[in-house]
Parts: sequence; structure tokens; C-alpha cells
Amino acid sequence: MRPQDILIPVAAGLCCKPGGFHIDPVRPVERAVITHGHSDHARSGHGAVLATQETLDMMRLRYGDNFAGTTQAIAYGEELRLDGVTIKFHPAGHVLGSAQIAVSCKDTCIVASGDYKNAPDPTCPAFELVPCDVFITEATFGLPVFRHGEAADEIKKLLASVALFPERAHLVGAYTLGKAQRVISLLRAAGYDAPIYLHGAMEKITRYYQSRGVALGELRPVKGMRKSDLAGTITLAPPSATADIWTRRFPDPVTAFASGWMRVRARARQRGVELPLVISDHADWDGLTATIDATGASEVWVTHGQEDALVHWCTSKGLAARPLDLVGYGEEDDSPAIPAGEDVEA
Repeated sequence: MRPQDILIPVAAGLCCKPGGFHIDPVRPVERAVITHGHSDHARSGHGAVLATQETLDMMRLRYGDNFAGTTQAIAYGEELRLDGVTIKFHPAGHVLGSAQIAVSCKDTCIVASGDYKNAPDPTCPAFELVPCDVFITEATFGLPVFRHGEAADEIKKLLASVALFPERAHLVGAYTLGKAQRVISLLRAAGYDAPIYLHGAMEKITRYYQSRGVALGELRPVKGMRKSDLAGTITLAPPSATADIWTRRFPDPVTAFASGWMRVRARARQRGVELPLVISDHADWDGLTATIDATGASEVWVTHGQEDALVHWCTSKGLAARPLDLVGYGEEDDSPAIPAGEDVEA
């Protein structure tokens, strides 16, 4: 069966007509299959939602109990027949509960990866390679300049700054779902055992991670703390909060930001980031190309990100490739395109 007869991009997102569902639809649909809980992929208002239990829980935390008409949880490795197709969820390594969705019809298998990374992350199940005929890959960091390096080395930079400036507070901007919990876990792995403080917007999801068995050590709400008591501490907050008057409660704060976009020096300067930390929950250029090659797919569809460069790489390797040109993804991570002329640190 032709892949385009199984999955096709439409205004609402990626539609599986023989299965009667959409994957990560950007507008309300009758039946949605969701890869993970970030708000650019997991929206409210669908008639029915199929996702991992963790993703359903994230949606419930964000949108309330009535975020969909009905919900159904599916486990990794579990197969489910939806009308004319079979779907199976596999770990994507992006955030807790994130999944790749393998859609099989007759003799054709398409894997929709959602967002993924193949770097180590103890806060979620590791990325699982799924052989397929067609691989649908993200391209958030789909340019050769994006090579993230070791996240542990970025944490060493943060801890060195904490040691150098004991009279200052360190305020780390990190996305609320996934990145914040990974940064905390990396700090613990590096031997930092002091309490870590949380912005109020971080608390629910971080406590949920702990309830699922993710060890994060002692965490405290920053609300109510005296300014002088925050000297020498580390606080995690949503990126938008680090440029807000909220930061006045901290003694001479060092502003850090954990993101793959911190590879772009001009982006860090634009945000007023004193300590950029290149830590990403998306695959970098090497991760993207290695994954595509390892799937054995003869055809690659590229979506939400730097599509053209990755399509060019695929075609240079003899693979059939095309951009899907889907819109509405990337908002969760404030993902900006790289303006022409910006200097990029290789």
C-alpha cells in the first residue's frame, strides 16, 4: 500500500484515513492519537484521545479533567487495531510518556516519531529504534551547526558558576515539562545535593514526575523565601519568568537558560542570558541523521523545523524525502527560526 494512502498531511495535522484518526492534530478532531504532552502536540477539545498514561496525565494536569470526550491509555509495545490499520507505541526519549507511533497497513510500516532524542535521560524511557519503510522525523535542530555536546558538561558550567558566585542566586530557565526535570536529574547526577527551588508553574508537573518514580531529590517552592536566603541557590523557572519582575526576589541573579537554541550566541544575547546552557530534549543534527540511517527507511518525511536541510541530506544519501509543511508545532519550546546573518557557534 502506498504510504500516502495511509498518512496524509491536512489542515488539522497528520491524518490516517484508513484508521480514522489524526496524529497530534492542531485543531479538535473526532479521534486523536497523541505522541507526547507538550502543548504544541497535545491540545484539548478532541472527541477521543489515545496516548500513553503519562501523556494523558500531563494533559489532565494542564487542561483539566474534561480535556477530551473520552481517553484511552496505551502502553509501550502494545498493538491496537484501529479500523484498517495497526498502531504500536514505542519510546521516543523526548519527555516522560513520549512515544513514536508505528502505523502499519498491509505490508507498509510508517513511524511518526513526534519529538525525540537519542541522548541519555534518566527521567524518561530511552529512545527505541523502530525499523520501518517510512520515517517521519522532526527537524527542530535540523542544521549541521546544531551539535549539542554532553549535557553533563553544561551542568558543570552551571555548578562552576554557583561556586564562583556564592553571593548570587542562579535562575535557570527551562521548559516546564521535561527539560526542568532533566536539569534537576543532571544536577543530582553531578553530586549537587542541596535543595533545588521551583517557580510555582513548575511544581505540579515536577511532583508528577516524582510520583512516577523519577528521583529528583529535595525540591522546595521558591515562593515565600527570603531574598537573602536564596544566595548560592539554584531555582528553576519557565523561560518567560527569567525576564520578568519576578526575578527581583533573587539576590543579583545569574540568569541561565537550558536549551538547544543556546548554541546560537545571538539568541542568548537577545534573551539577556548570562549563562547559556546547551541542553536539549530534541535530537541534534548527528542524532537526526544517525536515526534516519538506522531505521532502514527508504523514504523520509520531514516536519516542524529546518526541513530543507534535512531533506537535502536524505536525497544526497539516495533516500526519497519530502517536507510535510505542517504548521502549528514548535510553540512549546519557543522555537525560533534562525534569522539570516546570525552568528552560530559550531
